[in-house]
Amino acid sequence: MQSIRILATAFVLASSVAGAAGAFAQLSPMADGEVRRVDREAGKITLKHGPIKSENVDMEPMTMVFQVKDKAMLDTVKTGDKVKFRVVDDRGRMTVTEIRPAQ
Repeated sequence: MQSIRILATAFVLASSVAGAAGAFAQLSPMADGEVRRVDREAGKITLKHGPIKSENVDMEPMTMVFQVKDKAMLDTVKTGDKVKFRVVDDRGRMTVTEIRPAQ
């Protein structure tokens, strides 16, 4: 019975942390970028981006490949588009959680 309580407590804590991380990702500033390549099949996007500063990401400007949270996001962009995006470090995998055309 003790081990069930420990597992239940661990689950609640992990769920709370994941929820807080997701909420923070929505509040973090959006980075500027330019779409270099879209790979819809793999769910990846290559972005040339400016500095990225958030709670768990601190990157200098560069060009790199990112995973996307939802492949449907890739239907809204094409090579050459200027974009604003948010990225999180999801257990070592840089993942775009939001992307939209730059204004």
